[in-house]
Amino acid sequence: MELSLFFFANDSTLPPGETGGRYQLLMEAARFADAHGFSAVWTPERHFHPFGGLYPNPSVTGAAIASVTRRIGIRAGSVVAPLQDPLRLAEEWSVVDNLSNGRAAVSFGSGWHPNDFVLRPDHYAERHAVTESTIDTVRRLWRGETVRRINGSGEDVPVRVYPPPVQPELPIWLTSAGSVDTFRAAGRMGTGLLTHLVKQGADVLAANIAEYRKAFVPNGPAVAARGHVTLMVHTFVGHDEGVLDEIREPMREYVRGSLSLFSTGNTAPVRPGGREVTEAQRQQVIDLSVERYFKSLGLFGSVERAVQAVERFRAMDIDELACLIDFGVPTATVLKGLESLELVRRRVSRDERTRHA
Repeated sequence: MELSLFFFANDSTLPPGETGGRYQLLMEAARFADAHGFSAVWTPERHFHPFGGLYPNPSVTGAAIASVTRRIGIRAGSVVAPLQDPLRLAEEWSVVDNLSNGRAAVSFGSGWHPNDFVLRPDHYAERHAVTESTIDTVRRLWRGETVRRINGSGEDVPVRVYPPPVQPELPIWLTSAGSVDTFRAAGRMGTGLLTHLVKQGADVLAANIAEYRKAFVPNGPAVAARGHVTLMVHTFVGHDEGVLDEIREPMREYVRGSLSLFSTGNTAPVRPGGREVTEAQRQQVIDLSVERYFKSLGLFGSVERAVQAVERFRAMDIDELACLIDFGVPTATVLKGLESLELVRRRVSRDERTRHA
């Protein structure tokens, strides 16, 4: 079981006094992870909303991470493929691959929020097909092949990307919010799989992973022979269970921010039957969600409790936990918590060696 770090901050709930250093946690946590045996740092692509909006381009944040690290994987989680030209994707990530001496990797997602598609409204309806096509094109460009495009003079010309990447194959994941069809597609294309538990329960996830493994066909050396399943999990580990009280309010505000993403306009959320959701009802939903995260959907609490959670996730045939750490807790507190998360990583690694001895 690998542990990596994942970032998806809500810019509207950054701790007071930290708005001048929005990327301090990202950079310092990346340095810590690089020095302490974590597998990767993931940054997303989000647009036009404070929730996740610190990260409109993961190749930019990836380049920054490359400049302060030496070993750790630098991954996009996720590039919204239908919003991008595959030529530009291959170019940008080849630069990251060169800056990092061969540590770049990308998870591609089809996108879901209609407002994101102001960048490419013509791709919204066919976004899933466009995603598969983009992955195929990026793979070919990464290998040094050319694609044909119409230039400014109206001529059909072959083009390839520069600089050439360091890795002969780009490690690729496909992102799924829980659709079994996407799990199967990832297996069919021979990519890794990046997912979460926000919209699927543990039983559904385990069944989806089984479908992914069943469908998996290796496509180059960039992903392991059985594939690679990465689960994003919200994370804060401390010395004892008392840390839950310390992070409960930031987690509430983070969940509140995530709910705002599901409203594409300015109207108030409504319940089935057309009734508006009251503030009391909204708060009840948020509180229930937070307790659910604390109980079973993340790595929270003491080191011992987090180790037990890792073992539960391992039993679901998950290869990597991508630990989301930037949900509104002050930077100094998060960085201190990474020391406890490192104890979890070492325990899990030691237990793994003992298991295979």
